[in-house]
Amino acid sequence: MSRTQLLDPRVGRAMSALSAAAKQGLGDPVLAELVMIRASQINHCAFCLDMHLRAARKDGESEDRLQLLAAWEEAEDLYSERERAALALTEAVTVLTEGFVPDAVYDRAADHFTEAELAHLIALITVINGWNRLMVSRRVPPGGYLP
Repeated sequence: MSRTQLLDPRVGRAMSALSAAAKQGLGDPVLAELVMIRASQINHCAFCLDMHLRAARKDGESEDRLQLLAAWEEAEDLYSERERAALALTEAVTVLTEGFVPDAVYDRAADHFTEAELAHLIALITVINGWNRLMVSRRVPPGGYLP
C-alpha cells in the first residue's frame, strides 16, 4: 500500500507558525525540544525524533539528558523540577486515553510556569502531537531534516 508524503504547503506553514509561536511564548528553547522529543518518543515518530534530537544537540543539550529522557522520572538528578513538571504534562496531554489531564499534573505544571508560559507549553505539546500524527500516518522516514 502506498502512502503519500505530500503535505499541503498551507498546512505546513500553518503548523510551523503554530510551533514557532508556542516555542517562542514558552521562552525556553531547550525545554521546548525536550517536550517535543518526549511526545515524539511516546508517539513513535521517527522523523520528529530525529529532527528534535538534532535541534537539541545543536542547542547544546547533553547526550546524557537526551539518552535518558524516556526514563526522566527515574533520572531525577538530570532534570529540574520545572522540566519534570513539563514532561509530566507532556505525557498526560499526549496520552489522553484515561480522560482528562489529572489535576495534580496540571497543578504541578502551574506551580512552575506563569499562566502565559503554561498556555504556550500546552500549545507546544498539542502541536507536536499534531506533527507526530501527520508524519507517522504518512510514514515519513527520518533523516530529512537538517538544523
